[in-house]
Amino acid sequence: MTESAHDEVASAESPQLLHLVFGGELKALDSYEFRDPSKIDVVGIFPDYASAERAWRAKAQMTVDSAQVRYFIVHLHRFLDPSGLVRKPA
Repeated sequence: MTESAHDEVASAESPQLLHLVFGGELKALDSYEFRDPSKIDVVGIFPDYASAERAWRAKAQMTVDSAQVRYFIVHLHRFLDPSGLVRKPA
């Protein structure tokens, strides 16, 4: 089974849990403040953690020589449903 076919099967069987991948240059290594928020690289929104992690790894690998550049995965589904209960659309 191809990777995209596997993702389609997984998304059909499990609820959609959206994840955002983004990053950029930080002001300091021990900070989450971006040097220039207008230059934040929004990689995309992904339907599951596995695909978000693949995108995150790819971007992180491309910037491995730049210590101040960091990429993050945000669990958007937690913002959309803070109770943690996944509801199916009506």
